[in-house]
Amino acid sequence: MASEPMSSARRKQLIVGLVVGAIVGVGISLWTGFWLWLAAGLVVGIAAGALLKPPAE
Repeated sequence: MASEPMSSARRKQLIVGLVVGAIVGVGISLWTGFWLWLAAGLVVGIAAGALLKPPAE
């Protein structure tokens, strides 16, 4: 199975998911005082960006 280059819409979706996950992770980390929530937020953001249907071009 040959890998295809990532489309710009898909790349943007992953970046937006990462940014949203970072914001949520930082917010929960500050609210709870437990810094590992930042890592959990990043993982959730990456997973959401990777699993969601890519936007139509």
